[in-house]
Amino acid sequence: MADLHIDREFLRRFEAGIDPRHPERSKIPARVLGEGRVCLVLAPKEPHAAPVVYKRLPSFRTPAEAERYEALHRRYVRALGERIGVRVMPSATAQVPGQTPGHTVLYIVQERVLEDSVGHNAIYRLSPTDINRLLLAVLQETAKVFDFNRAHQGDLELGFDGQISNWSLLGFDPANPTLPERIRLAYLDTSTPLMRRHRQEQLDAELFLRSLPRVFRPLVQRSTLNDLMARYYDFRRVALDLVAKFYKEGRPELIQSLADTANWFFLAERQETHFRPLTESEARARYRWDEFSWRAYLALRKLDRKVFGPRT
Repeated sequence: MADLHIDREFLRRFEAGIDPRHPERSKIPARVLGEGRVCLVLAPKEPHAAPVVYKRLPSFRTPAEAERYEALHRRYVRALGERIGVRVMPSATAQVPGQTPGHTVLYIVQERVLEDSVGHNAIYRLSPTDINRLLLAVLQETAKVFDFNRAHQGDLELGFDGQISNWSLLGFDPANPTLPERIRLAYLDTSTPLMRRHRQEQLDAELFLRSLPRVFRPLVQRSTLNDLMARYYDFRRVALDLVAKFYKEGRPELIQSLADTANWFFLAERQETHFRPLTESEARARYRWDEFSWRAYLALRKLDRKVFGPRT
């Protein structure tokens, strides 16, 4: 992380002129590469911009609050790479003054990868056989996290989101889209550094709520936040998310085959005799719920902006 250079002056200028609702209309226009509930992934359209992406998080109320997140992010990335053995794309964090007086905006700056190499793009070029091999490789990498959690249960455990869009296929050639015998993956999504120490979550759940529309926060806080965070500590639920996301990526014809591959992984390769097999209907139900909640989130965010004005 320390080796990744950040042009802080450029980042300050970028944030000072950003339009969070329409990044392409910012003073330094930016293309949206991804949007989630926690961060916006941006690539500035500037000829001399560094080959990095900027992941913009919700604003922090004080620099000290942002520093606590930065420290947790460093520990999370270090644990994934050094203790668990998951290859993580180089990244670093940087604070800049926000557009709201007194607030701080934090960016995760990450080395940029070839867009075609990101899992949800690569699956449109790969054969069904190679997609199943890719799923298996992702499960094998993800297993490292949950094996670590099992060995350190009650002391240190990491939450992990293994969905296909969070991985880059290193060395992938779009002109020759076949997977080598040894698949090399790099993990991209470290914006939600879920980490439990002595069974206590270290990530401030308020950051999740702050990224939500204000009218949505009380409901989420009361009913779903704990479950939302807990799903990333459960290997089966992470695997179900991984398979179900292929509905979102427009490859529903692969779901049954992918579920079979995941079930083989747990039952045969890992010999988890108590594993409850994934089913196509369960994956469909998960996808429909996630799609419904995402649409509700977007609708409520639109209402929130009309009532309270845009957030920066």
